[in-house]
Amino acid sequence: MSTTQSERLRELLEPLVTSQGLDLEEIAVDSVGRKRVLRVTVDSDTGADLDQIADVSRALSAKLDETNAMGDDAYDLEVGTPGAERLLTEHRHYVRAVDRLVKFQLAEDGELVARILTVDDEGIDVEVPGVKGRKATARRLGFPEIAKARVQVEFNRKDKKDMKEEEEA
Repeated sequence: MSTTQSERLRELLEPLVTSQGLDLEEIAVDSVGRKRVLRVTVDSDTGADLDQIADVSRALSAKLDETNAMGDDAYDLEVGTPGAERLLTEHRHYVRAVDRLVKFQLAEDGELVARILTVDDEGIDVEVPGVKGRKATARRLGFPEIAKARVQVEFNRKDKKDMKEEEEA
């Protein structure tokens, strides 16, 4: 997909997504066999539920049909959210990932896995989990230090309520 097509689709679709209370995160056109697939990724600070996804999908489909922005060839429209292991690329992504465990690829210091505590305009405060009984440590990361960041899936994570109950026991 050419940059100009991507930009045209973003200009066309972003106002519709925004009007539904969501952010347009990504647009991708891929070839799957003989078909094209237009994948639109949306999100919000509170996430997006199935009803919101269905509503925005119908609105986008109607707009694409009305404008013929995808041309005359057949295509499938897929609308979804970024998923559990989302890549953090925008400031708002870091804000949405507060209290989540994230794997950071640092520009100079290798890798770091830490929990995001707070986010401001210059960077983030994280908590690096302790290893082998050691206490967790706090660290500050400026955005320029971060080459890549991806949310990690936690299967056995205790929520704040469980941790507080353990501390009191």
